[in-house]
Amino acid sequence: MSLISELKPQDTVKGNYLCKYKQLLKNKNGKDYISVRLQDQSGSIDGKIWSIHLGIGAFEVNDVVEVEGEILVYQENLQFNINKITALTEDSYDLRDYIPHSAKDIQILEESLFKHIDSVENPFIKKLLEEVFYDEAIYKEFLVHSAAKSVHHAYISGLLEHSLTVTELGLKMCELYEGVQRDLVLAGCLLHDIGKLQELTAFPQNDYSDEGQLIGHLVLGSELIHDKAKTIPDFPLHLEQLLKHIVLAHHGEYEYASPKRPKCIEAMIVHLADNNDAKLKLLEEMLTSSPEKEGFIGFNKILNRNICKVNL
Repeated sequence: MSLISELKPQDTVKGNYLCKYKQLLKNKNGKDYISVRLQDQSGSIDGKIWSIHLGIGAFEVNDVVEVEGEILVYQENLQFNINKITALTEDSYDLRDYIPHSAKDIQILEESLFKHIDSVENPFIKKLLEEVFYDEAIYKEFLVHSAAKSVHHAYISGLLEHSLTVTELGLKMCELYEGVQRDLVLAGCLLHDIGKLQELTAFPQNDYSDEGQLIGHLVLGSELIHDKAKTIPDFPLHLEQLLKHIVLAHHGEYEYASPKRPKCIEAMIVHLADNNDAKLKLLEEMLTSSPEKEGFIGFNKILNRNICKVNL
């Protein structure tokens, strides 16, 4: 099978891919066509079905489909010009072959997570982290969940990877500045996106749930902290409030959906660590997806700028 990351202009391709998007549209002449987005472990590609005939549209989003066609270049991006597309039966493929996943060693990430929890000295913070991550249902989802629908770490175990990178960045900042409560930062980093377990559905959908649309992961994460703190005898109310504040403030500004701005140094550290990892991961994914390019390689809508790939 041809991996999407290996496709080149003028390739004639027959392969199996996961359909992540499908929409019936009209061209400038009023003729119907179908726009799709196809995905495998290595990446994704936009596709177009220009000639619609009986049966060619008989597939749905999240179906694995067999596709035949040619690879073209449109506005500097590869595009799959599809001549034939057929939905496969569920017993004919392994869904894991079509979903991107973390390149990190998951066992090492798990060990790092529990090493961080074991390092906490405050007994209430440590107990809260254990209540969350020793909860079998939560931990099972946390290991494989995405950190986003599409922006960054949008793959299997992306949430685990992102949370630990944010933790490493946050702990490094703790070493550089005085008066910082390390245990509070560590807990905030590990828990800042825990609400994404409810905000985003599991793979293969990896889309916003009703809770995600209506409430959002900041509030959902704050509610989880409240629920777990209630199970711990004599858990200090002020400590619960601080942890909830860190989660609610980790987007930094009101215009980025934070109901509160960071009001303590620990909340500011978690916000900056999260923001750094999200943006640097965006850049890393853009750079590694274009290994043959150099100089200005394209415009990033999230960062709102052209990105330059430097080769010395």
